[in-house]
Amino acid sequence: MKYLEEKLLARNIKPTAVRLLIFKAMLDYPQAFSLTDLETVLETVDKSTLFRTITLFHDKLLIHSIDDGSGAMKYSVCSDDCMCSLGELHVHFKCTHCQKTFCLESIPVPSVKLPDKFLLESVNFVMKGLCDTCSRFGE
Repeated sequence: MKYLEEKLLARNIKPTAVRLLIFKAMLDYPQAFSLTDLETVLETVDKSTLFRTITLFHDKLLIHSIDDGSGAMKYSVCSDDCMCSLGELHVHFKCTHCQKTFCLESIPVPSVKLPDKFLLESVNFVMKGLCDTCSRFGE
């Protein structure tokens, strides 16, 4: 639990019992998660507390958000040194079979030259197809 507390403190987040519980659940996800996913795993934590905690964690750059086109925002825990700058953004992958969304942290978002006077504020790069588990069914 000390490890979790240190990660929260490193982002200037007070490590309360419920925040530690929610953060642990987030870290246990092997892929991106939604508010609904957390509600299912953390049945004893009310939706408003989960939403406020996700908002705090996102504002403090502990997690990043992913719009994978599913209609539900997904989230993933950032690495310790991530500050969610445009240069640190990575590709996300949504499986069209199992509907899971994965961070592909080793693949940076490609650089795109914008027209003059266009100012980039955010990037959402989601690739879609079959994940490694689902693609085995097609073999």
